[in-house]
Amino acid sequence: MEYSIGTLVLIPAVAVAAPLLVQAVARWVAVPLVVFEIVLGLLLGPAILGWIVPDDFAEFFADFGLAMLFFLAGNEIDFRTIRGRPLSRAAIGWIISLAAGIGLAALIAPHLSAAAFVGIALTSTALGTIMPILRDSGDLRTPFGAAVIALGAVGEFGPLLAISLFLSGRSPLVAALVLIAFAVVAGLAIWLAARGAGHRLHRIIAATMHTSSQFGVRLVVLVLVALVGLSVVLDLDMLLGAFTAGVLYRLLLSGAPEIDKQVIEGKIEALGYGFLVPVFFIYTGVTFDLQALFADGRSLALLPIALLGLLVVRGLPSLLAAPVGSSRSDLAATALLGATGLPIIVAVTAIGVSAGDISSGTAAALVGAGMLSVLLFPLIGLSLRKRSADAANRRPDDDVHVPTVG
Repeated sequence: MEYSIGTLVLIPAVAVAAPLLVQAVARWVAVPLVVFEIVLGLLLGPAILGWIVPDDFAEFFADFGLAMLFFLAGNEIDFRTIRGRPLSRAAIGWIISLAAGIGLAALIAPHLSAAAFVGIALTSTALGTIMPILRDSGDLRTPFGAAVIALGAVGEFGPLLAISLFLSGRSPLVAALVLIAFAVVAGLAIWLAARGAGHRLHRIIAATMHTSSQFGVRLVVLVLVALVGLSVVLDLDMLLGAFTAGVLYRLLLSGAPEIDKQVIEGKIEALGYGFLVPVFFIYTGVTFDLQALFADGRSLALLPIALLGLLVVRGLPSLLAAPVGSSRSDLAATALLGATGLPIIVAVTAIGVSAGDISSGTAAALVGAGMLSVLLFPLIGLSLRKRSADAANRRPDDDVHVPTVG
């Protein structure tokens, strides 16, 4: 495995610098952490300064960070909180997004297979990216937060199913059978966990959480790697396994003493948000193909079109999940957060380029639009959210972590 000493040092340096920059500008504007991670990665990467060089070692941890991002997203979802109106309306909205995305993509894509890649990319919502932003703003416990988490849950799981069914290179029937096989294995594990199979593990987790054994953290890695491995063996997208692993682990912890769950979830978030996830976002900036974007005028023109497409295809249908009686500011914020997408776009475009269905320029434009959505939409959305009448009733979740809705 090849690695660069400069890359090995500079990526952690960027990870440390990013939160410092967030705090430095906090008095003027609340900038999401991922903004600085992506921008600094782009600035120090080959596209501009060339100080960070992509290598196998960094790519491995970036892939692991992406998987951890989806694991954390699955682990955070409390289906008891989002069930009913938020989840059902989010699902309806995503189906509308899928139809609209493929329909609009068919108007500009050279062929139907390319339209499928572009359309599915436009239907994603970056739940793993939005969750820490909502937590930092104190919105996770609000009806607004529940609606956005429902949008994110459907906006990540839906595209993953679509990738497995339509972009795997197999016939839809064979892909469906393989997906059913995965669902049976994962569903059995989830069923056992829901029936209390994890209760026997609680005592071991509690006994080792302050020792070198750290059984709970090791169990996280096992569950994540096992379901990601199952996805790879079945030739499904690994992110489907990672997302399912997060749901499974949440169920395994259900019934454990509240204080124990808070401690172990704090350790998991430290592993994810403190180490692996930042590597993914920084490496996304490092590997962004700026040359391919500017090499073709059509690719460059596609970037703002794709950004607008995210707002139209994903943002507008997201309004269906907004809480009843939402203010105009909250409606706009819901649409903007629902249209925030990057990880799925990165995964879909990588598959499309590898299959030869979309060009590297098109992939760069879509990823660029996803990056801009992460950079701009949460920032604008939260600014609008602060104007809403119930903003003063929000409570920050910074001090104590409790089970959340996303």
